[in-house]
Amino acid sequence: MPIHDQGYRRYGGRRAPHGRTWWVIARAGLLERVRERRFLALLLFAWAPFVVRAVQFYISANVPQAGVFAPTAQTFREFLDQQSIFIFFVTIYVGSGLIANDRRANALQIYLSKPLTRVEYVAGKLVTLMIFLAAVTWVPAILLLLLQMMFAGSTAFIRANLFLVPAITVFAALQVLVSAFAMLALSSLSKSRRFVAITYAGVIFFTAAMYQALRAITGSSSWGLISPVETLDALSAVVFRSPGEPSIAASAALLTLAALVGTCVWILERRVRAVEVVT
Repeated sequence: MPIHDQGYRRYGGRRAPHGRTWWVIARAGLLERVRERRFLALLLFAWAPFVVRAVQFYISANVPQAGVFAPTAQTFREFLDQQSIFIFFVTIYVGSGLIANDRRANALQIYLSKPLTRVEYVAGKLVTLMIFLAAVTWVPAILLLLLQMMFAGSTAFIRANLFLVPAITVFAALQVLVSAFAMLALSSLSKSRRFVAITYAGVIFFTAAMYQALRAITGSSSWGLISPVETLDALSAVVFRSPGEPSIAASAALLTLAALVGTCVWILERRVRAVEVVT
């Protein structure tokens, strides 16, 4: 019977550089969603307002009597505010099971027993949701800006509103970050995707209802700080230079959102650390 040497043998395969494992998780999450027809239908529906705005821009550029459709800086603010409903549905559809499904299947132990850190795991899940959210906020808004320039045949509008590019980018980033971190934190607290979705929807609608009730009772708009939707709306007024005073001070709104994101990061750190396998 031959005896085979079981000593050390040099690894001849390809070595992946460290720090890129988050993309493996993100890519898997992206591919999983784009294979679902229902989700693709949701994304297509989320782009319907873009088509409507594009038609309005075309008419305003080619029909002199259709000045009512001419875009302004506030048009882009209204568009991003309009996309909030699609942010809500995409966040629930994509994000509710990102960590909850792994917890239900006890897959976190497997993930973290590999050359994968907590930060890389969370980053991969976060990027999955953020890419889809950016696809219904920042991407269509920037394309609308480019379409306006193409239909008008000049850069006069963009030159007169140079702040729009950073304004769209900043506000879309706020929408995406707040929604993604909030949903990911909730997903880490449960093993049920359905429970996470209901909780997220409950938080959004309950805080909005509480704000409306407290404002009606006290007459103060400062209660908007308890509602992420109202807080973002106040910041959009500042970012897009809307006329009039915002309902909430920009500094208070930013601090509130920073505290919300910080709380979500703390929750994620605690929940993922709780099942980490030391290797």
